[in-house]
Amino acid sequence: MGSGHNHSHGKNKRTLKIAFAITAAYMIIEFIGGYLTNSLALIADAGHMLSDSVSLGVGVLAFTLGEKAANRFKTYGYKRFEILAAVFNGVTLVLVAVYIFYEAYHRFADPVEVKSLGMLTIAVIGLLVNLLVAWIMMRGGDTKENLNVRAAFLHVLSDLLGSVGAIIAALLIFFFGWNFADPLMSVVVAVLVLTSGWRVTKEAIHVLMEGTPRNVDLDEVVGAIKNINGVVDIHDLHVWSITSGQNSLSGHVVIEEGTTFEECQQLLRRIEAILADLKIGHVTIQMENKEHPHDNNLISPMHEEDGGHEHHKQ
Repeated sequence: MGSGHNHSHGKNKRTLKIAFAITAAYMIIEFIGGYLTNSLALIADAGHMLSDSVSLGVGVLAFTLGEKAANRFKTYGYKRFEILAAVFNGVTLVLVAVYIFYEAYHRFADPVEVKSLGMLTIAVIGLLVNLLVAWIMMRGGDTKENLNVRAAFLHVLSDLLGSVGAIIAALLIFFFGWNFADPLMSVVVAVLVLTSGWRVTKEAIHVLMEGTPRNVDLDEVVGAIKNINGVVDIHDLHVWSITSGQNSLSGHVVIEEGTTFEECQQLLRRIEAILADLKIGHVTIQMENKEHPHDNNLISPMHEEDGGHEHHKQ
């Protein structure tokens, strides 16, 4: 499982590097084009591409730092930096959307003339660039399971939609003279950007709060463990993610009276094998018998009085 994760890690890192180089280069071109054509849609899209470049760069940095080995001060290593990068990317998406709303408001109040033909040309090229970057990320990156890559990918997708909006606005201005189409399309794109940013931020914070991973069914996990012969019950169960694709579990398993040490080891290996199939790779299990005092709740919160479990009290 570790070698597969490392291979995926390397592919994701290379993919983000290529996407970063292409996006950063065209971002400069689009910003200059938006300035020369006086198009808010293009400038907003260039601003979004700037956030794309930053997010892709932060994504690469996250993977690079994530490669650092664990030590006595960081026992999990630096894997969580990938999730922090996802939070950063999600927040920047939200901020970009807010900025576009602000600029669009002023454009509605005080419309300006837009050079539609130049705007159309740059927007079409921008669309092709975004399509290329999106294709590269879909083929080479884990856009489904890795939250860091998915956050960067959503940046690119929403920027692609920005290019589409700029094209539509340019056509409406060119054929009908509707200059309001420029800020209007900016608002439409901003709504999509805001939605993407909120979703990524929410999911990344869920990981930081050590919530149950979205690809893990807790009821299925409990059922699978309880169905093993020799297991009586399970309590103090916790499932969380270190980073995307690295799920962990800890819990107390109550076993039948008279179970030998060798049988406990066999039970432990069966539990680990079953949980590996359920996408949980790091498992910490405490074996107990029925006589061992414990809280009967499946999920027991830490008690404020002693910082531990009630059964530690005498």
